[in-house]
Amino acid sequence: MVAITTEVVSFDFFNRPFTQQGAGSGWVLDSNGIIVTNNHVVEGASSITVTMDDGNTFTVDQSAVFTDSLNDLAIIQIEAQNLPAVTVGDSAALRVGEWVVAIGNALGQGIRATEGIISRQGVAIPVAPGQTLYDLLETTAAINPGNSGGPLVNLSGEVIGITSAKIATVGVEGMGYAISTETALPIIEELITNGYVVRPWLGVVLYTVDQFAVARYELAVESGVLITQVVRDSPADRAGLKPGDVITGFAGKDIVTAADMIRGIHLSKIGQKIPVTYWRGKVEYSTEVVPIESPPPS
Repeated sequence: MVAITTEVVSFDFFNRPFTQQGAGSGWVLDSNGIIVTNNHVVEGASSITVTMDDGNTFTVDQSAVFTDSLNDLAIIQIEAQNLPAVTVGDSAALRVGEWVVAIGNALGQGIRATEGIISRQGVAIPVAPGQTLYDLLETTAAINPGNSGGPLVNLSGEVIGITSAKIATVGVEGMGYAISTETALPIIEELITNGYVVRPWLGVVLYTVDQFAVARYELAVESGVLITQVVRDSPADRAGLKPGDVITGFAGKDIVTAADMIRGIHLSKIGQKIPVTYWRGKVEYSTEVVPIESPPPS
């Protein structure tokens, strides 16, 4: 287990820069220096420091940080060898009621452990506007600021989750969340191999239809996803979709929000024909779109 310290440059009301410090956690996936953590732990950081259990400290090269904001995952490569790597367990084999331990740099005060049980599986929670994390493990183990990115382990000492979020509301206790290793490992492997995650891509910018959009664009439907931008020569462009169209069906499922559409795209397969239902003006149309690989991040 490792403690992660970050510095982020922010600006005050008078546009004067100041530095904020942050704390997070991580764990060693590979003995040759690959650390797993959350994207939100390292996002926007001007400097990142990793501290090992034995007190050794490493300053991280920014070019050695690879992230996936959609699933809130990141890997950090440090210049080290023979590190104590953890064993990854099978989160799919978990059952509600099993004991687990959350290990992390709680409150930035060093590595500590808290115990609890798995209270729910397959949970989806919104963590930011337009971003929802899926297939999470809910645990009663105490999770505090600084725990993010740390491992959730079973009683065999195997990592079965990556601590990511909690519900911090007055009167709510024992509701912390971790990304299951079943969900995380394929993404981590892509980050190691490619530096980014390859996903199905359509080349559209989307907006959830609301009353403002209905009035502003004189839409014929009151729910669905409004296309605000189409990338030239993208799969959406080739399928005939245009800005102003409202998608109401994708891959045989009703589409109500942009999150529905994004989820549908990511669950589709590259190269597979996907039926799309959409409205243009007062007429409903159908087409087929063929997702391609998402372009590398710029």
